[in-house]
Amino acid sequence: MANSNGAYGLRPIGIVGQGANTTGATEYRIASNNNTKMYQGSPIIPIAGGTISEAQAAAGGNVGLLGVFWGCEYVRASDGKTIWSASWQGTAAGADANYPIKAFVYDNPMQTFTIATSNVVGARDTEAEVRSGVFKNINFATATAGNNTTGISSATADLNTIATTAAHKLRIIGVQDDPANSDFTVAGIPLIVRLNTSFNSANGGIAAGFVHWRLRRSNTWLFHAHN
Repeated sequence: MANSNGAYGLRPIGIVGQGANTTGATEYRIASNNNTKMYQGSPIIPIAGGTISEAQAAAGGNVGLLGVFWGCEYVRASDGKTIWSASWQGTAAGADANYPIKAFVYDNPMQTFTIATSNVVGARDTEAEVRSGVFKNINFATATAGNNTTGISSATADLNTIATTAAHKLRIIGVQDDPANSDFTVAGIPLIVRLNTSFNSANGGIAAGFVHWRLRRSNTWLFHAHN
């Protein structure tokens, strides 16, 4: 029986360990000239200049992930209205560059998410075989795609990539018990993961440079970067 899951990106579900699960998102900024689309559930990276963008490669790229995009707020230039959107559609959004474009990101390095598998692998087509990947790492099948109508990411995880490879973007910490998505012979198995290469877990590279210091002030991260 086919699983009911489609691709939905990374969906926050909890926190590793005994910490309180506030499910809170941190506010960041998007540059008004950023034409890279970001979808609810998309993996996000920090970029030089103190703003954010979507991971810039299908498998997640080489930059430590800041977190997961969950929507944005901006002022529409055509009528001055404040818009909340599940996605950032780039310059097509028509945002007024005189006002900040606020993005909301799940950035706790201990945040856990579910993500659907994109494929079936012969060596991992039973529950036991998939669960044998717990505590290993996995990459995205695609990290950059999404639905322009719903604004939801279509990022999925690629079972072919399960390994101990440190650079893989996600760490598998479980398989969600979900009767509607329990057919291990087809795509759509909900893995429980956390970010394996979280930017916030240690000083790490940002696009176009490396962090020299970081300061959080008024819910905004300020970056000083150098090449």
